[in-house]
Amino acid sequence: MSEKKNPVKAAAERVVEKVQDAVGPGNEIPGAPGPVPPPVAEPTEPTGPLPPKPDQRGPDTYSPTGQETGVPQKKVAQGGEYLTTAQGARLYDTDHSLKAGPRGPVLLQDHHLREKITHFDHERIPERVVHARGAAAHGVFQGYGTAAGISKAAFLAKDVETPVFVRFSTVLGSRGSADTVRDTRGFATKFYTEEGVFDLVGNNIPVFFIQDAIKFPDIIHAGKPHPDREIPQAQSAHDTFWDFVTLHTEATHHTLWNMSDRGIPRSYRMMEGFGVHTFRLVNAEGATTLVKFHWKPKLGVHSLVWEEAQITAGVDPDFHRRDLADAIEAGAFPQWELGVQTFPDTEDQMFEGIDLLDATKIVPEELAPVQPIGLLTLNANPSNYFAETEQVAFHLGHLVPGIDVTDDPLLQGRLFSYLDTQLTRLGGPNFGQLPINRTHAPVNDMLRDGMHQTAVHRGVAPYRPNSLDGGCPFLAGEDTGAYIEVPAEVAAARKVRENPASFDDHFSQPRLFWLSMTPTEREHIIAAYTFELGKCYEQAIKERALLVLANIDSELCEQVAAGLGLPAPQATVPLDEPQPSPALSQLGGRWPGDGRIIGIVTAGDQDLSGVRSVRQAVLDAGMVPLVIAPTGGKLDQDGEPVTVQRTFATARSVEFDAILLAGAPAPGPDALGARDAKVDDDVAVTAGIDPRVLLLITEAFRHGKAIGAWADGLDALQTAGIAPDAPGVVTADGPVTVLEGLTEMLAHHRAWDRFTPAVAMIASVGDPS
Repeated sequence: MSEKKNPVKAAAERVVEKVQDAVGPGNEIPGAPGPVPPPVAEPTEPTGPLPPKPDQRGPDTYSPTGQETGVPQKKVAQGGEYLTTAQGARLYDTDHSLKAGPRGPVLLQDHHLREKITHFDHERIPERVVHARGAAAHGVFQGYGTAAGISKAAFLAKDVETPVFVRFSTVLGSRGSADTVRDTRGFATKFYTEEGVFDLVGNNIPVFFIQDAIKFPDIIHAGKPHPDREIPQAQSAHDTFWDFVTLHTEATHHTLWNMSDRGIPRSYRMMEGFGVHTFRLVNAEGATTLVKFHWKPKLGVHSLVWEEAQITAGVDPDFHRRDLADAIEAGAFPQWELGVQTFPDTEDQMFEGIDLLDATKIVPEELAPVQPIGLLTLNANPSNYFAETEQVAFHLGHLVPGIDVTDDPLLQGRLFSYLDTQLTRLGGPNFGQLPINRTHAPVNDMLRDGMHQTAVHRGVAPYRPNSLDGGCPFLAGEDTGAYIEVPAEVAAARKVRENPASFDDHFSQPRLFWLSMTPTEREHIIAAYTFELGKCYEQAIKERALLVLANIDSELCEQVAAGLGLPAPQATVPLDEPQPSPALSQLGGRWPGDGRIIGIVTAGDQDLSGVRSVRQAVLDAGMVPLVIAPTGGKLDQDGEPVTVQRTFATARSVEFDAILLAGAPAPGPDALGARDAKVDDDVAVTAGIDPRVLLLITEAFRHGKAIGAWADGLDALQTAGIAPDAPGVVTADGPVTVLEGLTEMLAHHRAWDRFTPAVAMIASVGDPS
């Protein structure tokens, strides 16, 4: 591949500028439920439906057969000033059934009652078996042109802009589960290219639990809630999951990634994505290259800490979907670079001893660097969750010329499964005609009828060859854009249910991952294994899991064993000593603070000028300021009002990336233990500061978040027992100076110096054993 001609930053800025011109500058403080503020009294003057919010848009208006209609989106939305039936008849009442007199009975002839209740009874469709809980956004993909040497796909050409719809998800939980559970995340992208739809359906972890799709029902059954009690929900901390992954040691690599910080991402905006499998690309001359796809977030890869994830699951189970929508509404459009690792398309499909068809293996980026080929920007929220996020249908078989599949047995099974599942979820084979799934390329397919057929086909000859329709549709050749599978040689072989010998190594790559982690990240992995296995009931499963860990690393095994109160076994395979891959670690980089949430604590009457100035400075830095005060409303209504977004009762540290202390607020009027469980009545009396503010500060400090203070805010720090020179704490005379230091720390995501690895602590005080 040639070097990228366009500077990445310039390309990103061009896309953002284009989007902002189209949708406006964004909402300073996101979260408004509607496009205009509502009146207090019920509106009585008839008016038509309000437009969507500036950050929202629906699917582009194409016909079921991929024809651009040019119809404005508002023309396919609800219209008119008056309530109607589904057939358009206006209604004068929708609160009372048609009855024989005021006391009834209800009459069977009430057509409106029957239509309303019948539709309600059928509102839900089957949720996805996996990836049920999701969030999504519209966006645009801009090709860099750097992939021209390896793929003829038109959407990868220089400066070509392609509409996309991206859905993020958790794997195990139901639609009603929490966002911040420890789990693998889906990262699925639908490209509406001029050559047809291309779906890149991946995860935030580059490997999978299994090597062959025939085991997919097994791993999901093992990870799902136990069938007798339907618990635990959206968790892997239970016996059936660990029973499976310790008996199928090919799952070890993915499990280790899941137990790392990758299993609890800070947000979808700060999450890496991977195509998982090896794909085959084809260039204009017919030459082929094997590749692995990577999505690299512009904000860096960041995660929650475990306690933070647990608290968030209760305080705000919608944390990730809210973060994505709020960032887009605020104009902080998330971006990822699409990159590829490239490998020669050799007969054995191996690279540096790594089997490229084994979905449990990675190729370290130090051996095959990720080369950028395009930029993804998410710039609009869906206008309707069900119509778009819930009904979008991805399929790995949605391919375009220049991109083909390989013989990866997990990929081969997914090529069947994704198409099959839509038949049940979306009611038949015509799911591609739903607006969110419609291709932007013309369709002439000879597929007819079936449930939910919305295309009105013409002609009399849905077969070929024919003469009655003038021979249409005709077959295309490669020179006229036909999709042609790569004519790869298929070796003659016996029919067997076996794996190649190269699939048998289950431990060397998990060991590579472990050795590539920093001491802090290793501590998090140890804690995750200890927690998850500690939730298992059966002792035998815990012992078997320790046998697996011993084959990764003795320190990992010993520390987890100590936490479980069990002896650490010895390894049963020789431990490799691979060269660590720094690219696998999330720590050590510097990243922009775009869209970060900054909480500004004020007493309500202290240093409001400072609050105003720092709030504006936060906005100017591309971040989102949320003012936290004793009560809601506006501060200083007689002067320049400051709107309160959070109160001490509604704020919790997990919502914020950093905290600014503008004051040391006295206990608020609702600082009563009987009213708010976060309040300790004794602290409220003795500390002189609202206990919920102290909890906010100490929790943020414990989670490694940056904290800044000035003026009376220094008193709040002191009362919380936090030294002004502690790592990640910034103090100064003025708020803007404090924010500058805080922003510098946010570039590293957290104040990692606060987390002293346990091994270092034991060394400093002496091993208690």
